[in-house]
Amino acid sequence: MDPAAPPPRRKRRRVRQDPVTIALIAIVVAILFFLVLLPLGRTFLTAFSERGLDTLTGMWTSPVNRKILVNTVVLGLLVAAIGTLIGFVLAYAQARLQWRGKKIVHLLSLLPIVSPPFAVATAVITLFGRGGIISKQLLGLNWNVYGLGGLTLVLALSFFPVAYLNLLGMLRSLDPSMDEASQSLGANKWQVFRTVTLPMLIPGFAASFLLLFVESIADLANPIVLGGDFTVLASRAYIAIIGEYNLAAGAAYSMVLLVPALLVFIVQRYWANRQSAVTVTGKPAGSAKLNASNAARIPVLAVVGLIMVLIITIYGTVILGGFVRILGVNNTFTLDNYRYLFQGIGSDAIITTTVLALIATPIAGVLGMLIAWLVVRKLRRWAGAMDFLGMLGLAVPGTVLGIGYAIAYNTPVDAWGRRFLPALAGGGAIFAGAMAIVMVYIARSIPAGQRSGVAALQQIDPAIDEASTSLGASGLTTFRKVTIPLIRMALLSGLTYAFARSMTTISAIIFITTPRTRIMTSQILSEVEAGRFGNAFAYCTILILIVLAVIGLLNLGMRGKGSAAPTIPPAA
Repeated sequence: MDPAAPPPRRKRRRVRQDPVTIALIAIVVAILFFLVLLPLGRTFLTAFSERGLDTLTGMWTSPVNRKILVNTVVLGLLVAAIGTLIGFVLAYAQARLQWRGKKIVHLLSLLPIVSPPFAVATAVITLFGRGGIISKQLLGLNWNVYGLGGLTLVLALSFFPVAYLNLLGMLRSLDPSMDEASQSLGANKWQVFRTVTLPMLIPGFAASFLLLFVESIADLANPIVLGGDFTVLASRAYIAIIGEYNLAAGAAYSMVLLVPALLVFIVQRYWANRQSAVTVTGKPAGSAKLNASNAARIPVLAVVGLIMVLIITIYGTVILGGFVRILGVNNTFTLDNYRYLFQGIGSDAIITTTVLALIATPIAGVLGMLIAWLVVRKLRRWAGAMDFLGMLGLAVPGTVLGIGYAIAYNTPVDAWGRRFLPALAGGGAIFAGAMAIVMVYIARSIPAGQRSGVAALQQIDPAIDEASTSLGASGLTTFRKVTIPLIRMALLSGLTYAFARSMTTISAIIFITTPRTRIMTSQILSEVEAGRFGNAFAYCTILILIVLAVIGLLNLGMRGKGSAAPTIPPAA
């Protein structure tokens, strides 16, 4: 062994114990404490208060609450199964079949990520409701879109991009030599697909199914609009707080949601760590040969075509609906919906939402990269804990986090009885309300940048950081001048996701918005509940355009500074 080996190891230890790095770790932990741990802890304490315990006990003794629990599980299972299947069909068509129009289909498949949660639900009501354009006017059917059926359709269309992006990445990373070896042994393409491709995708199917299950049971927006008599835990928690003014009951219902979400998150992380190297051979293998057989392409592309027609119809309804008085009832062209948006309340909501999202986006992006750098480069024993803490903002359902913020920051005192933030309700609360919303945006957006940063840093030789430190640079200087430039495309991915997530979130902020701090998604919900679909469609269109414009500017700013711009990462 080279006798000079021990000194570099001691040097790397000194780098990890750099005072600046220690200060960064302390600052990050403190930020995450106030962003996630404090609201979560206050929710837990409130749920196990005397009134909260009555609700928790009633989950098992009350027939009504048991029915709500069963409804939630059934909805989650249906959405997870259908959404995963849709995602797989689209991913397989993109990665393994030869056909034209892939880029357009890919972009259309990502539309639900950059659109508000009410866009699909409102369009489905207009198209397939009791007086729907397609169901009633074209087909003469009296469909009831409210309830389990409508919720399953809307949630599957809203969340399938999570499964699509997950499975698309796996299909493109599979070693094509396995398919070639199977074919050389006499297997036909169907046998290769059934015995080689599908088994290798089992971890991806499981991860996608679990993620969609959690996303669907935690969703609040769509059950409020489309639930009808079909009540789930998220909407019951909303009713408890907004309708019954029972914060303890709302916290208790949210705690029931938290258990499966955290279990799925832990299982997925454990499974991913065990399965991460299954298909990695370490040798260049080229790309998979695309299947041009009509027998394989026709049925798959027929399904893809149906899905794309449905997506185009839904988003075409959203755009058209903003330019008519009442789509399907009074199709007279009008600009009144947009005049309403750009005057008074509508204009205020657009400006406030965009400004708060723009404030939160760079903070979330840099924090995500900083946590990734600490996890990969600076921490050993506590790297897993730091990574878990950073990901909690996404693992915790938005409804739970939103209730936690309402409890923790909607009172004049903090967890220790001292004043932390002014009450979000009442005079002089505009700054506090905006600050809390920005905090929610940051907490929900950090994990995407963190995961992108971890993946990027794991591909970079740590000797680069060590060389910077050996020249006298502190940990902060190394992160700012060395690490960030090397992972700028991962940073762009985090920024893109952070802005899209901030602009479209509703579950996590609906409990802390006030008449003085208006947010677009909250205003859309108000318009839908009042039956003013034209205003809601106009809001949705403007929101989508703002998100796409900012994403385009972010990508334009990175042009020439790296490789191809990343696509929007999935929600989990």
